[in-house]
Amino acid sequence: MRVVLDTSVVVSAFRSQNGASNKLLARVAARRLVPLATPALFLEYEDVLKRPEQLAASKLSLAQIDMVLAALAGAIEPVEVFFSWRPQLSDPNDELVLDAAVNGQADALITFNVADFARVAPRFGLPVLTPAVVLERMSS
Repeated sequence: MRVVLDTSVVVSAFRSQNGASNKLLARVAARRLVPLATPALFLEYEDVLKRPEQLAASKLSLAQIDMVLAALAGAIEPVEVFFSWRPQLSDPNDELVLDAAVNGQADALITFNVADFARVAPRFGLPVLTPAVVLERMSS
């Protein structure tokens, strides 16, 4: 399954070892999920994860964040944006996620903010799922 992870999902994985997002990253590490990302989206992951409040919440050092990001980068299938559909969404940061999903022909966009994408995702035939729903489907 080729998926785009919203930044909220990546951040949540770093903040809680027991949550669905962390379990999704474990599936990425096990090569059971293939994350897709554009360079801009990956840089957003890095920017958000290295903010002081995120470092405090994750209890990780910058060096540890860099190690995990390097592993994630190694698992990511890079996406080149050939066509940007902007503006589609109310949050400009969400546009990065949508661009990656549409241009990468993702099987799903994984987010906690399903409502943010619900209006536009059907135009692209793009399922928008929460981490828990993806885990449930992978277990079936």
